[in-house]
Amino acid sequence: MDASHITLLKTVTHYFLHFVFPVFIALTFYRKNWKKVYLILLATMLVDVDHLFANPIFDPDRGSIGFHFLHTYYAIAVYFLMLFFKGNIRIAAIGLLLHMLTDFQDFYFWNH
Repeated sequence: MDASHITLLKTVTHYFLHFVFPVFIALTFYRKNWKKVYLILLATMLVDVDHLFANPIFDPDRGSIGFHFLHTYYAIAVYFLMLFFKGNIRIAAIGLLLHMLTDFQDFYFWNH
């Protein structure tokens, strides 16, 4: 597979995990309120606001995990602890952890 195909597959995978996979989570585990849950899962992408504090804002050769302050291992530990709460906090935790997993695979799986 050439570099352009890998880049396309990486991009499709990234956006699938950010926008489509949360629909499956919402429909599978929260069918009754799936629209609300999906919106909460989408809202967790606001965690990327920490990219605005980096210079440059986007660097394809830099992984988000461990670099941006809302993507640190300490932050990820907090997101994991949020799983033990009920309601919207747990849903946000699921979204944040999915986001971290997406960013992790995006850099470490495709670049190494």
